[in-house]
Amino acid sequence: MHIQIRSGSALRKVVAATLTAAVLGMPAAALAQTAKEQELEARVAELEKLVKQMSADKAAAPAAAPAAAPAKPAGAPIQATSITPNAAPKTTFLLTGFVKADALFTDTEYADVPAGSGRDFYIPGTIPVESAGDDEDIDFNAHVKQSRVNFGTDTILESGDKLSTRFEVDFFGSITGTERVSNTYAPVLRHAYVTWREWLVGQTWSNFMDVATLPEAVDFIGTTDGTTFVRQPQVRWTKGGFSLSLENPETSVTTTYLNTATTRARIVGNVTADDSSWPDITARYAFKGSWGHVALAGLLRELKYQAPATVAAGLTPAFDEVDESTWTGALSLSGKFNIGKDDIRWMMLTGNLGRYVALNFANDASLDLTGNGKLESIDGYAGFIAYRHMWTPKLRSTLTYALQSHDNDSALNGTATNESSDSWTVNLFYSPIPKLDIGAEYRQATRELENDLDGDLKRLQFTTKYSF
Repeated sequence: MHIQIRSGSALRKVVAATLTAAVLGMPAAALAQTAKEQELEARVAELEKLVKQMSADKAAAPAAAPAAAPAKPAGAPIQATSITPNAAPKTTFLLTGFVKADALFTDTEYADVPAGSGRDFYIPGTIPVESAGDDEDIDFNAHVKQSRVNFGTDTILESGDKLSTRFEVDFFGSITGTERVSNTYAPVLRHAYVTWREWLVGQTWSNFMDVATLPEAVDFIGTTDGTTFVRQPQVRWTKGGFSLSLENPETSVTTTYLNTATTRARIVGNVTADDSSWPDITARYAFKGSWGHVALAGLLRELKYQAPATVAAGLTPAFDEVDESTWTGALSLSGKFNIGKDDIRWMMLTGNLGRYVALNFANDASLDLTGNGKLESIDGYAGFIAYRHMWTPKLRSTLTYALQSHDNDSALNGTATNESSDSWTVNLFYSPIPKLDIGAEYRQATRELENDLDGDLKRLQFTTKYSF
C-alpha cells in the first residue's frame, strides 16, 4: 500500500479528530493520559516539519533528463572492401598538382624556332642564328603541357619513422596527337622516388641542383642560361644540411672527322653516349636561416665514349675503334637572401658543365675520330641573378638575368658549335584568389656560335595557373 501525505494541515486535522473522539468516548480515567497525548502531538509536529523539508528539496532538484532515443541500426557500407588493399597500416595519401595554360608570342631575328619543345618554353640552343634564314614574323603558340599531377604516400612505421613515396608527371616532350584536331599529349615521368630516414632512392632533381633558388617565372624554367636543370635516377643520403648522391651517368660528345677525299673540311656530329662505368658523384651542403640560405655543391663524373671501327665511303682515314674516357668536375655556389617580403636568388657555376646546365647547350666533351685523340672536356661558366618584389599581397614581379659561356676547341669542334647565350626577363603575377596565378612575362635572349654568328629572340608569354 502506498500512502501519500499531501500537506501538514491535513495531517493535523486527522490527528485532532482522533483525539476528540477518544476524549468523548472514553471514561474520565483515560484523561490521565494527557501527557502522552501531548508527546504524540509533538511527534506529529516534528513529522510535519520533516515532510515540508522533503517537499522543498524535491522542488529544487533538476528535472530528470528524457530517456535517450534508441540508436538506429548502422546502414550497409558503400564499399565492402578497401580500395587500397596493399597499403601498409597508418598510410595516408596525397594528390596535388596544377593546371597551367600558356600562350606565347615569339619574334626571332632569323628563321623560326625549330618545331619542338623550343616553341613551348625557352631553350637557348634553339635560337636561330644568321645563317638559318631570313627575318621572320611573330609566331603564336598555345599549350597546356606544363600541367602537372603529383601523387604520394606517407606511412608511419612501428618505429615511428616515416616512409614516403612521390610520383609526378607532366605533359612536356610527348606528342600523341596533332594541333590540327586534338592537341593530345601523353604523361611524361618527372619524379618517382621513395624516402626513408636519411635515404632517397629513385628519380628526382640532381643533388647538384639547388631547386630552392629557381625564381618564379611564367616560362617553364626561367633562368635557363645560367642554372642547373637535371632530373635522373639516384641514391642520396642526407644528414642535416649535407647530402651525397650517386646518380645516373650520361656523356654528350661532339665528334669530328676530317674529309680528306673532298675539301678537307671538318665535319661535326653530336653523340649521346651511355658508356660510363661509374655513376656521377655529387656532394652538397646548405647553410640555412631566417635570412635565407647559401649552398655549395660539387660534381665529379666520368665521361666515356665507345664506338666500333667504321669504314665510311669517301673518308680517309677510316674511323678507328674508339674507347676513351676522362674524369671531370664542376662547382656550384648558390643562394637566396630574404629582404623583408622581397628576395634575391642567385647561382654561379664553373667547370665541366655540359648536360647539367642550360638543357645541354654545350656538350660534355669533344673527340676527333680521325686523329685517335683523347676525349677532351668542354669547360665553361654560367650563372644568374633574380630579384622578386611584392607590390601588394596579390601582385608581384621578378626581374632576372642569366648567362653562360663555354670554351670549345675550334680545332676539334669546328666553329659552328654553341659558345654563349644570355637572356633577361621581367614578369608580373596577379593572384586574385588563393592558388590562382595570372601572369605575363617578357624575355629577350641572344645565342652566339664560335664563328661569331648570332641570333636574337624576343618572347611575350601569358599564363593562367591553378594549383590544387
